[in-house]
Amino acid sequence: QVQLAESGGGLVQPGGSLKLSCAASGVIPAIYSMGWYRQSPGRQRELVASIRSDGRINYGDFVEGRFTISRDKPKNVAYLQMNGLRPQDTGVYYCNADVFDREPRISSMRTDYWGQGTQVTVSS
Repeated sequence: QVQLAESGGGLVQPGGSLKLSCAASGVIPAIYSMGWYRQSPGRQRELVASIRSDGRINYGDFVEGRFTISRDKPKNVAYLQMNGLRPQDTGVYYCNADVFDREPRISSMRTDYWGQGTQVTVSS
């Protein structure tokens, strides 16, 4: 089993910055990718950013260069630096980890894990 611990959310004014952290713990042979998704009332959960083991990064269209995702592989921690925050960025941000069930050289099977979410509120 794998657990994801999220932190770094809070209240910030428009134009401000926040840095989210996600630490994965448990039995982790290897991690294929980690990412952040967000959910707002009445809206569908959407991709914010993801980073793959080979370094490939994807961002949601709304990011527009404002956010940066990074990963500390030895510590199994992912970070999301968010700058230039807007009120429409408000929502619950969930960490995701796509974890190999065994060493990749043994099996390609993977399991998705989710954090409980951290609230991000952008308001004056």
